[in-house]
Amino acid sequence: MSCSENYVSVNGINLCWFEWGRQYRDEETILLVHATGFHARCWDQTVNHLQRKHVIAFDMRGHGRSDNTPPFSWQSFGLDLIGFVRALDLNNIVGVGHSMGGHVMSQAAAKENSRFSRLLLVDPVIMSPEAYSQHKSIHTAWLNDTGEHPVSRRKNCFADADSMFSNFQGRSSYAVWREDVLRDYCEYGLVPNTEGDGYVLACPPWVEASIYMGSSGTDIFEQIRCIDVPVKVLRAKPRDPENEAMDFTTSPTWEELANQFKVGTDVFLPELTHFIPMQDPGLVAHYILYE
Repeated sequence: MSCSENYVSVNGINLCWFEWGRQYRDEETILLVHATGFHARCWDQTVNHLQRKHVIAFDMRGHGRSDNTPPFSWQSFGLDLIGFVRALDLNNIVGVGHSMGGHVMSQAAAKENSRFSRLLLVDPVIMSPEAYSQHKSIHTAWLNDTGEHPVSRRKNCFADADSMFSNFQGRSSYAVWREDVLRDYCEYGLVPNTEGDGYVLACPPWVEASIYMGSSGTDIFEQIRCIDVPVKVLRAKPRDPENEAMDFTTSPTWEELANQFKVGTDVFLPELTHFIPMQDPGLVAHYILYE
């Protein structure tokens, strides 16, 4: 399926969004929201399994082709998504969010409940109530002596998408990704370098790091109680609490999360990592299509 690239002004910034298929009366619109550091086109391989449904995916601020304008807070991302569904007057939405996108999607569904028909939260960054009460991110343990997050020091400049692909293929968390998803990430995850040759990451490393550091500051459980539509939570293998090493492959999702929704269902997938859409886009599409 081919898609169109579009832009809309929300909360004083330009947000880029992509659309596949056509919207028909009384049919659902599938709305996809990506994870921290990623972008809308990371969903391409999932969309390929969606049987010509009407699909929209958008780049959050600081990501992809949307404006790189602060603040980069979890509340701001939620307000942007709320403004986005209002600006496009979307209804009968199947809201799908991966990682931080699951948190953001929950914020939007709580505020605009009548616009949504159901939610699929793919290993969302929604932790236990105790984790939020501590007001301390797990990422704090990974800062160096000068307070820098390891992600802020990641390679940022590339000659092209092929060199970016070669840099990431088989390394660290990317080792579990399907090759076609990794190529989509590289192809659409770069923007021209305004200060020199080549390209830089569309989501600058310092922005990505700051988003991780803010993950414990947005307790969402009061909002969750406002969501009336069915919610399915996909969970990957859990973190080992004894392991303090930085590991993005394990699940940040509270195991009791699904029970906090009025109509929630938990799907435990211990054979998969936090990067479920990158490992098995067909499985994610299955859960999108079938309630």
